[in-house]
Amino acid sequence: MPVVVVDMFEGRTVDQKKQLVEGITAAFVKIGVPAEAVHIILNDVPKHNWGTGGKLSSESKTS
Repeated sequence: MPVVVVDMFEGRTVDQKKQLVEGITAAFVKIGVPAEAVHIILNDVPKHNWGTGGKLSSESKTS
């Protein structure tokens, strides 16, 4: 049973998340894993809770 954890900035719509889950599941199905065995956890992280290079991502112009 694969478990895929996706950490990403918050802000995506439910439809976008649905598409992501479908695409990840399809990739596992392609290599022979039954779709019902694939578990995906989406973590929406606010930019002020994510840091890169010593700065919060909320302070960065490129994030």
